[in-house]
Amino acid sequence: MTTPPAGLEGPERRDFIREIVAADVAAGRVDAPVTRFPPEPNGYLHIGHAKSICLNFGVAAEFGGRCHLRFDDTNPEKEEQEFLDAIEADVRWLGFDWGEHLYHASDYFEQLYGWAGHLIEAGLAYVDDQSADQIRETRGTLTGPGRDSPWRDRPAAESLDLFARMRAGEFPNGARVLRARIDMASPNLNLRDPILYRIVHASHPRTGDAWCVYPTYDFAHGQSDAIEGVTHSICTLEFENHRPLYDWLIEHLPVPHVPRQVEFARLNLTHTVLSKRVLLRLVQEGRVRGWDDPRMPTISGLRRRGFPAEGIRDFAAMIGVAKTDSVIEVGQLEFAVRAVLNRTAPRRFGVLDPLKVVITNWPGDRIEAMEVVNNPEDPAAGERPVAFGRELWIEREDFLEEPPPKFFRLAPGREVRLRNAYFITCDEVVKDESGTVVELRCTYDPATRGGDAPDGRRPKATLHWVSTAHAVPAEIRLYDHLFAQPFPGAGGTDLFGDLNHASETIVHGAMLEPALADAPVGATVQFERLGYFVKDPDSGPDAPVFNRTLTLRDTWARVRASG
Repeated sequence: MTTPPAGLEGPERRDFIREIVAADVAAGRVDAPVTRFPPEPNGYLHIGHAKSICLNFGVAAEFGGRCHLRFDDTNPEKEEQEFLDAIEADVRWLGFDWGEHLYHASDYFEQLYGWAGHLIEAGLAYVDDQSADQIRETRGTLTGPGRDSPWRDRPAAESLDLFARMRAGEFPNGARVLRARIDMASPNLNLRDPILYRIVHASHPRTGDAWCVYPTYDFAHGQSDAIEGVTHSICTLEFENHRPLYDWLIEHLPVPHVPRQVEFARLNLTHTVLSKRVLLRLVQEGRVRGWDDPRMPTISGLRRRGFPAEGIRDFAAMIGVAKTDSVIEVGQLEFAVRAVLNRTAPRRFGVLDPLKVVITNWPGDRIEAMEVVNNPEDPAAGERPVAFGRELWIEREDFLEEPPPKFFRLAPGREVRLRNAYFITCDEVVKDESGTVVELRCTYDPATRGGDAPDGRRPKATLHWVSTAHAVPAEIRLYDHLFAQPFPGAGGTDLFGDLNHASETIVHGAMLEPALADAPVGATVQFERLGYFVKDPDSGPDAPVFNRTLTLRDTWARVRASG
């Protein structure tokens, strides 16, 4: 039985797929659902797959069933062991476990080949000598029927012989295919004698060179479901028109079990492209750092950016399951992620654009340890000591020499609060030869230790800071949407022309509190006032790198409130 990860045991969910499963269980058609997640190992999983993973594993867990992980490894020209390994890691990271139920379509190659022969013997399949272009030309259109292949009435014995010779490697790629014999005049193009097998001379990641004929997805998928006892084959809407073929094959083959295919709307996000072909181009053309680039919508990319698995699961639950396609505002995903990070991410001090502050009345080289709350949302997180001394870094944008109205941060003659420390007042501005401000000379009020004044005065601004004597220099990578337009490629425009060339900004010379030097790779924190950040694998022993996960501001929450 599939067990849901922490956080999925909450209120009972309702959607049309769960209603179908509930009805099948109530009527005794199934004892408990068996679902499957069937990725093709030709790339990395993305956020759309995450929705499917949550749905398939979630439904199985909620009804006391199980979910299989089955690789649809029927195209050796595009499949790699790297993708197989990455997919398993991603599903586990999301919080799901298939237990002993890990399968591959290649596990069934011999059985599928035998069933293809069964169709030939029954007069329901034939070997076609037409080229791919000829098959495409004779397939017909949405408004006109197709034309029969000249090989459609080839004797079964001849097709069986040719099919065996295809398997034996006698023919080159594209020389022949095996087609189902259904109806070339069907209004559903998928029933116009679809291809079941093609010749592919390529080494397979699992079977090596044992095979040179491979089943198509349409032939392998339903039969694999039947072999495994899958009760509900949950697919996205693009497979709705394939369901008649799915059912036709199940009906005409001696399968041990009859699964039911159900379709739901795939995930579409603004500012995001979820086409594997496009994602592969981004990687191959060097437009991103790789499949796990923090700008990529891949699960590994989201993980490297600092999105927690819980936030992705919450997002999948929040958007629900629909029957019609729609586009989800990417801010909804960010909203779900912020909700988790706000609750779980420890707070730390980091200064991205440092400006030095010297406290002129600070006594010598004295260092004080200021007790700072780790997370105000989690009292159990406790406090930590942060060193405070005579020289500090603050954000350059927190000072203006000639402040406009409503700028309440530091300026000449103005007092501000340093978080969890003291009030300081700017007395003098030091500039270099070019006129750039390089240092602020300030005085502090010893009576305000901890950030409060005995006389009750309250500065209008509170600034974060880092002690210069203890600061850890770091590289910070700031991320924005990979595509500048909400609907990339809309209106026939060049999809890659919509790339956001400011999607990654690298900041050198940021200064962080020392606790961040020892943070493990993948640790997510909130830099106070700046956003959520995660330690990147590119970090060195003395050179941490942090990626900004998200800013603190939640624009989608404001849109939701106003709508």
